[in-house]
Amino acid sequence: MTIQAVERGLDFYQLDALLTPEERDVRERVRSFCDEEVLPVINRYWERAEFPFELVPKLAALNLTGGVIKGYGCPGLSAVAVGIATAELSRGDGSLETFLGVTSGLAMGSIYHCGSEEQKQHWLPAMARMEKIGAFGLTEPFVGSDASHIRTTATRVGDRYVLNGAKRWIGNASFADVVVIWAQDSETGKVGGFLVEKGTPGFAATVIEGKIAKRSVLNADITLSNCEIAEANRLPNARSFRDTAVVLKNTRYGVAWEAVGHAMAAFEIAREYTLKREQFGKPIASYQLVQQKLVQMLGDVTAMQFMCWRLCRLLDEDANQVTEGMASLAKQHCAARARQVVALGRELLGGNGILLENHLARHFADMEAVYTYEGTNEINTLVVGREITGIAAFV
Repeated sequence: MTIQAVERGLDFYQLDALLTPEERDVRERVRSFCDEEVLPVINRYWERAEFPFELVPKLAALNLTGGVIKGYGCPGLSAVAVGIATAELSRGDGSLETFLGVTSGLAMGSIYHCGSEEQKQHWLPAMARMEKIGAFGLTEPFVGSDASHIRTTATRVGDRYVLNGAKRWIGNASFADVVVIWAQDSETGKVGGFLVEKGTPGFAATVIEGKIAKRSVLNADITLSNCEIAEANRLPNARSFRDTAVVLKNTRYGVAWEAVGHAMAAFEIAREYTLKREQFGKPIASYQLVQQKLVQMLGDVTAMQFMCWRLCRLLDEDANQVTEGMASLAKQHCAARARQVVALGRELLGGNGILLENHLARHFADMEAVYTYEGTNEINTLVVGREITGIAAFV
């Protein structure tokens, strides 16, 4: 064992050399934030299923919110920088990363890609400063993977829209200042996006209890009962589910990076633990079966890092060359591999692996959620399958 070998563990193939100075700076800022601010407090929030609102101003100060969006007070980062930040934040805590991903990627992304200039000017600068928080309402109680056939309706009545329906698993919805609700336009039959502001009559959000994963994220059930909004709150460039899919494609790579972050944390924790934990008179890291697991974990982490880096470089060069299948493959592959990595890490910690104080249990549980959302493993698999064969195996 050498000190150099230990330090190189998370960058075994020197990915750092392929990052720009800005991307390295983002990584170091987020890593320091997680080490100094998140890790000392997050377990107690996770165990109580409470969101750490005290960390929001410090998270806002990192100047990440808005990601790749240029202008409107947003940082205009590269896709690689956003991905690196996502991985580092997930390495600290996946719930906090999901909070940021929802408001910065899904909500702000919807307004940026589908909103009017007036809507962008009104919402994006305040959201970039985290003075306003967003949520994204697509998934429904009876419509999960078949998201293009949502049942929530938007009916035009004069100069207003009336929304009726329900949404489920909507992160941030219980406290968000604006929720992007996706609904079927009763006139056109097409999916459209509608901005529902906090306090709008007919909108109710109830926090979902009893989760075993992402416990610090406040996911909610939303009920829309004759919820009236102004015509000006419709996203004018959201004309069909294809526009929704554009937003999802542009955020799916972030979920792949999120999986990388959980896997990185699991490898770090397991390696440190096995070097210190002694059984039969020596560190368990000296045993062949333990080393085999660590090597398998490292191989998966390294492969995931480079897959995500390449996808984001393609996005930075020309986003149009990145297909739905490419985004789905990254999410499908990384979520599956990371799920295995955190499981191996938990094995290496033995009984101590189920204790929150060692952090790995939190990553182990959270990966179950990552494996399922932003498209289940099966749906993302079939999206890629359709692209490489030209045959749709699902409607």
